[in-house]
Amino acid sequence: MSQKTAPSNDSRRTFLKFSAAAAAASAFRIVNEPFLAAAAMERKRSQFPPGAVVINANENPLGPCDMARAAVVAQAPQGGRYSYWLTDELIDTFAEQQGLKREYIHVFPGSSEPLHFSVLSFSSPARSYVTGDPGYEAGMEAAKISGARVVKVPLTKTYAHDIPAMLAAAPDAGLFYVCTPNNPTGTLTPHADIEQLVAKKPKDSVVLVDEAYIHFADGAETAMDLVKAGQDIIVLRTFSKIYGMAGLRCGFAIARPDLLAKLEHCGGWSALPITAVAAATASLKHEHLVADRKLINSTVRQKTFDWLSRNGYSYVPSQTNFFMVDTKRPAKEVIDAMAAKNVFIGRIWPAWPTYSRITVGTQPEMNAFMAAFDAVMKNAKSVSFALPAADPALPGDLRSSRHDRIDADGQMLPAVR
Repeated sequence: MSQKTAPSNDSRRTFLKFSAAAAAASAFRIVNEPFLAAAAMERKRSQFPPGAVVINANENPLGPCDMARAAVVAQAPQGGRYSYWLTDELIDTFAEQQGLKREYIHVFPGSSEPLHFSVLSFSSPARSYVTGDPGYEAGMEAAKISGARVVKVPLTKTYAHDIPAMLAAAPDAGLFYVCTPNNPTGTLTPHADIEQLVAKKPKDSVVLVDEAYIHFADGAETAMDLVKAGQDIIVLRTFSKIYGMAGLRCGFAIARPDLLAKLEHCGGWSALPITAVAAATASLKHEHLVADRKLINSTVRQKTFDWLSRNGYSYVPSQTNFFMVDTKRPAKEVIDAMAAKNVFIGRIWPAWPTYSRITVGTQPEMNAFMAAFDAVMKNAKSVSFALPAADPALPGDLRSSRHDRIDADGQMLPAVR
C-alpha cells in the first residue's frame, strides 16, 4: 500500500486562503450599480411613480438591439437546457474580434462579479485596495469582506486617476482599481498612465481595469494589449451599458489564465442564462451598433451640456452616458427636490458633496431633467466647493460630424449604408 504524502505548509496556506475567499464570497451580496442607486434613494425601482424620469443608474434607455431581442426570442424555448455551446460561441466571437486567446476570456453575468472576486482574490488585511476618488464604490464594499485597507486617491486636475499618487499611497497594495472612463466623472485615464502603473506596481499585485463605459468615449484605448503581453492585469467589459443589457446580465473578465483561475476559487464557473448569452453574441455581431449608439448618446449629451453652459451651470466634461453636475449646495437637497418633480437623478460621492451624477437618457427625458433642474436650482442657496481646475486640453465639443443621422429627439434615423 502506498503512503500518502502529507500536504506542505504552502499547500495548506493556499487551501486555507482560497477556502476563506470562497466562504467570504458566499457570505455577502454582490454590490452593483442598481443596488447603489436604490440604496442612495432608499427606494426600489417598483416604487417609482407613473411617468417618472429615471436617470440615476447609468442605464441605456434603448435596451437591447433588435438582433439581440430576436436572439432572446429564439433561445427562450430552449430554456430548459443548459446549452453550454452558446457560451463557447460568445467567447469565440469576442476572442476573434479582439485578437485574444479564448482561454484569456471568462464570461460572467455582468462585470460586478469579477470585480468583487478580484478584490477577494488579490486584497487582504496585508494587501491594500487602491482606487480613485471619486470612484465606483463596489470594490470598496468587497474590500470590507477581504479585510483590505481601502486607499482612496484624489483624481488629477484632468479628472484622471493619479497613477504616481496611487503608487506612492500604498506600497503594500494588492489590487489597483482603475475605471476608465471613470464612474462617476466619465473621464479617461491615459493608456500610458496604466502602462506606468503596471510597470511600477508592487510585486505580485494586480491592476484591475474596468472598461464598462469605454465604447462611449472618443480616443479611448483598451488595456487588453497589456493582457496579451502577459502582464498582471485584468480587464472588465460589460454588456450593461452601450449594449443595453443591464437587465439580462452578461460581461467578461479578460486576463491570463492563472489570474482567471484565482477568480474561479471565489465564484466558480457556472452556466449563464442562455437568453443573455445569445443576446450578447448577437450584439457583438451587429456591425454598426456601437457607433450608432455612441452617436445617439453623444448628441443628447452635448445638447444637455450646451444648455447647462448657457444657463451658467458647471459640469465635468464626461465622454460617457453620464456626467457630474455642480448643484452649488448639498446635492442631497437637489436630488430630493428633483424627485418631488418626478425626475430621479444619481447619487453623491463624499469627496464632491455638491455634485450629483446624471445619466444621459433620451432627449425627452433630458428635456424633463433640464426643466426640473432649472426650477430647483433657481430656488437654491449656493455654497462653494472647489474642484481642481479643468485642464484646457480636455475635449470641449464632443459632438459628432454625423448629426444628420439623428432626429430631433436624439433617436437614430435609418442608416444609409
